[in-house]
Amino acid sequence: MNIVVNPKDGVPIYRQIIQQVKYLVASGRLSPGEELPPIRNLAKQLLINPNTVARAYRDLESEGIVVSRQGAGTMVNPNGSSPLAHDEKLRILTDTADRLVSDATNLSIDEDTLLEIVRHRFKRLDEEEESP
Repeated sequence: MNIVVNPKDGVPIYRQIIQQVKYLVASGRLSPGEELPPIRNLAKQLLINPNTVARAYRDLESEGIVVSRQGAGTMVNPNGSSPLAHDEKLRILTDTADRLVSDATNLSIDEDTLLEIVRHRFKRLDEEEESP
């Protein structure tokens, strides 16, 4: 699991951890039942206080993303995908769409042209998947 925090980001570090774990779960990079690093190990890796990681894990558990078991550590909820996986995917795509629309606006690309580019990209991906 690759998590990177930025103390100068303005977002509390525990929230950065939560956001990144949610992203990893929503994207399938963390599978149901997969273990997260022990609190002390992740804290050491990120050079942060273990209490910060513990808080992030507690919040993730309260949201149903992970489960903690005494002596077994913390793992992605093994009962299928997290209840927030779909919402998190939509949030990620919305953020990406916001950047795309902003870039298009800054480049003086109108909505119709942008939508045509997106449709073309979808069509190209479909063609690539169909070809042997």
